Amino acid sequence: MDKDKQGTIALAERGTGVRRGSKPGRSKTPLWRDMLRSPFLYIIALPGLLLYLVFSYIPMYGIIIAFKKFNIREGIMGSEWVGLSNFTFFLKSGDMGRIVYNTLFLNVLFITATTFFAVLTAMLLNELRSKYYKRVSQSIIFLPFFMSWVVVSMMVNAMLSGRNPTMNVWLEALGLPPVDWMFSPELWPWILTVIRVWQATGYGTIIYLATISSIPGEMYEAARIDGASRRQIMGRITLPMLVPTISILTLLAVGRIFYGDFGMIYALLGDNPILYSTTDVIDTYVFRALRTLNNFGMSAAVGLAQSVMGFVLILTVNMIVRRVSKESSLF
Repeated sequence: MDKDKQGTIALAERGTGVRRGSKPGRSKTPLWRDMLRSPFLYIIALPGLLLYLVFSYIPMYGIIIAFKKFNIREGIMGSEWVGLSNFTFFLKSGDMGRIVYNTLFLNVLFITATTFFAVLTAMLLNELRSKYYKRVSQSIIFLPFFMSWVVVSMMVNAMLSGRNPTMNVWLEALGLPPVDWMFSPELWPWILTVIRVWQATGYGTIIYLATISSIPGEMYEAARIDGASRRQIMGRITLPMLVPTISILTLLAVGRIFYGDFGMIYALLGDNPILYSTTDVIDTYVFRALRTLNNFGMSAAVGLAQSVMGFVLILTVNMIVRRVSKESSLF
């Protein structure tokens, strides 16, 4: 090779920071130099990193409690080491199968229903031509997300509990027999699903609307020129473009599938033993056990088991999704 060409290539390599034989797209810039080049990006990311550090990583020290008979006076390190005995409490309890089933069943209902209605609502709002009506509708749908479960429980109790609940008044007006809602455990998985959809659909709708707004407008224009109807555009352009986002959000939800929504279930139902058969989840069961037995090690052991099971499940599901479509996987 000519010396001039060699010199030109060497200068280009120095300017770009890429050496011969290195793969394109992989930067060799040190972290400290990148921080000096873009300090504001790291400053913006600093609060989020500190949040995770303080509330997610430092508390992992408390995992030790799951293997000890925790005593507040002696502290974490001074408490007696009991090995895996804290895990056997939940495993040997006769309620384990029912509680795990309720947790998985309710979460599957929640994930499926909220995803379906959030995607459907986002696609319908995207088809609205009036920007004012679209914004007002989006705000109204998003409003329940900010409501406390205590406030929601007061509304639900007024609708379903008492001597003459509002829902039974409506049923009688339609000529239907009244229902004893608080003594019908078979109805509550579906009631909780309806409440969850009402509360969480607005949040999911905003995420999917943001994804829809990133779809190139040329795709819609080309479809209209070809004579496609609105329904065909929604089914063949909008929905396929939402699949990666739907997949990622579903994977994130699957990671917490072993966690019951304690705030919602306990606020709405409290300690109603009649409804335990279909609504008692791992979190509410552990809370009652902790309140009764005052055993911190047992509750920490169940929480650790939930995290491990969720981690294994999300790895498995992500591996399956990655084989089907790499773009729809988390990693």
